[in-house]
Amino acid sequence: MRIAVFNQKGGVGKTTTALNLAAALSRKGRASLLIDLDPQAHLTSILCQEMPQARASAFALYQHNRPLAELAIEWPKLGWLIPSHAELIKVDSLFGKGPNILNRLNQGLTELAAETGNYAISGQDTLIDCCPFLGVLSLNAVFAADRVLVPVSSDHLSLRGARQIARTLQALEPVLKRRVERRFLVTRFDRRRRMSFDIADKLRAEFGSDVCTTVISENVAVAESPALNLDVFSYAANCRGAQDYAALLDELQESGFL
Repeated sequence: MRIAVFNQKGGVGKTTTALNLAAALSRKGRASLLIDLDPQAHLTSILCQEMPQARASAFALYQHNRPLAELAIEWPKLGWLIPSHAELIKVDSLFGKGPNILNRLNQGLTELAAETGNYAISGQDTLIDCCPFLGVLSLNAVFAADRVLVPVSSDHLSLRGARQIARTLQALEPVLKRRVERRFLVTRFDRRRRMSFDIADKLRAEFGSDVCTTVISENVAVAESPALNLDVFSYAANCRGAQDYAALLDELQESGFL
């Protein structure tokens, strides 16, 4: 299953959600292929003390059409990572928005799955950490994904981003010839703030069953763990944030989303 983690607003928990959902999967014996399509490379920096060069990153898929199997870095306990690089910011200007470039990631993943010798990589759940704007990279993720998971932090600007995502996915349906199944996930939920409940209520009023019942609480361990190059389960397995991500995985699996 391929899941793009996407919102057209930064700071909503896309990288954190991709990382900790992969960690929750690993606790159930399922490895993930994580793909960092954000030029800021936050997900990559959690694994790599020294950032890979551009030719060893996702940028090489676009610049040199390098197979994903050659770019994957093993991520102990979690699975594998296709790392990012700052050069990814140039993809829009260098390659335009033709169908070949928009389907490059989809093609790369299809070729990876066809390489039986690389089953250890291609046989994983795929989680794509998207950049926070709509462009070639984000469209690549949506075109390649079976599902889209939309983190929405508990503020009104993030809610606006969720509405933009819904309009974008609707506009893409004639091109994709299918409805992209999506789930909206409320993050940074602070039970001391009325606004958190207001945002969750407005999401559910607008998007109904496409909104996850699980919310991700505002939690110190969730915020601190990436700075120590850890997922939240490795950092504080019993904290509220870890419990929330475990509950999220259970919900997504029970609903058939994952």
